[in-house]
Amino acid sequence: MPDIITLDELLEEFEFLPDWEDRCDFLIDLGMELPKLDESEKTEANRVHGCQSNVWLVNELEESNDQTVLRIRANSDAMIVNGLITILLAIYDGKTPREVLDIDAAAIFSQLHLDRHLSSQRKNGLSGMVQRVRQLAASALVELDGETK
Repeated sequence: MPDIITLDELLEEFEFLPDWEDRCDFLIDLGMELPKLDESEKTEANRVHGCQSNVWLVNELEESNDQTVLRIRANSDAMIVNGLITILLAIYDGKTPREVLDIDAAAIFSQLHLDRHLSSQRKNGLSGMVQRVRQLAASALVELDGETK
């Protein structure tokens, strides 16, 4: 999988870009680089509800440096939403389930000014994606705790 932009790189780039239009163009560019999901993964079970666009999210657990981390892959049929997915990946991908649950995504979205510039439908969709990732992390944590008992 190609390297996804890091959260620090994303914050730095957004700070550098002068206005929302440039930031939006940047998000679209990021979204165009997002790896596509296989058609077989675009199922109802993987669909994120609450999004205006179609969004599919696949989550897997992976062992990395002696800990279990979430690997997230997602895709949408809308270019700007693919850019928002890239932000989601920068925030959550490769984190342990506990780290995912401890992250304040709303604060990060505020830092990126997404709270001021996204339409209410896009905000709802982004919130739906965050809720889905958090649910997956919570389920993984329960599963992992069950293995340690």
